[in-house]
Amino acid sequence: MTSAAPRRAAPAPTGRRRRSLAPLLFLAPFLVPFVLFTLLPVGYAFWQSLHRTERVGGTFGRTTTVFAGFEQYAEVLGNDAFLASVGRVLLFGIVQIPLMLLLALSLALLLDSGVARLKKFFRVVYFVPYGIPGVVAALMWAFLYDPRLSPVVDVLRDLGTSPDLLAPGAVLWSIGNVVTWTYTGYNMLIIYSALQAVPQDVLEAARADGAGGWTVALRIKVPIVRPALILTAVFSIIGTLQLFTEPQVFRAISTSVTSTYTPNLAAYSLAAADNYSEAAAMSVVLALATFVLSFGFLKFTGRRGA
Repeated sequence: MTSAAPRRAAPAPTGRRRRSLAPLLFLAPFLVPFVLFTLLPVGYAFWQSLHRTERVGGTFGRTTTVFAGFEQYAEVLGNDAFLASVGRVLLFGIVQIPLMLLLALSLALLLDSGVARLKKFFRVVYFVPYGIPGVVAALMWAFLYDPRLSPVVDVLRDLGTSPDLLAPGAVLWSIGNVVTWTYTGYNMLIIYSALQAVPQDVLEAARADGAGGWTVALRIKVPIVRPALILTAVFSIIGTLQLFTEPQVFRAISTSVTSTYTPNLAAYSLAAADNYSEAAAMSVVLALATFVLSFGFLKFTGRRGA
């Protein structure tokens, strides 16, 4: 009869622990800035939106911060100017984003086609507007829109038309033109990079079956780069809701752009007026709207692609 040898404690799963930490190390370059520059500011804005400042003893009296609950949010959601600004940027996004992405996709397909020449040169040319600071780009286009200064408006006037590109009904689309000019090349490069990953054997097989250039582009390339299109669309949705620089510059030359023209501009104006609590509530509402629209778009496109 033999007795069983005493069992020894299992060694610590060092390899498994290292494997579990590896994803965190790879995600750290994203997570650390995301927490520092996104989650913490939004969290601080939420905390500030739940409080308000009260002044005791008249105009020059002592100020105190008191808890106000969701009182600021009720003010924001009942603010007609803020709601109008939200509707304005939604209309802007519905029109401008599809046009910009269609233009970016067309340019990317053109560069990826066999007939394109000087590809490196045109990649740089298309990307140059994105490298120009937003304020500079807005100032440049404001000069071209201003009927007192613009040579373009002078030429159009000589041709018998007198467009007012800064009028209330036109300035939103004048801003849209600036945004499209700035970001089309950036989105084009993302789509063009995805086109470079399209398997060549798939393209050769399609051509061997008699597919022409248009068929290959629309039936083969576009479906394959669909994730890149979704990515650029999400970036565009986020950027549209944060529209600020262009309308802020255009305020200097057009009375059509008010201090509440976009949600970001409305929050900025409130903060400049020392109403930080309501400005923080607007910022939180805007952050939630951005998250809901972006996540909803991803879910919608995910179901359509399933």
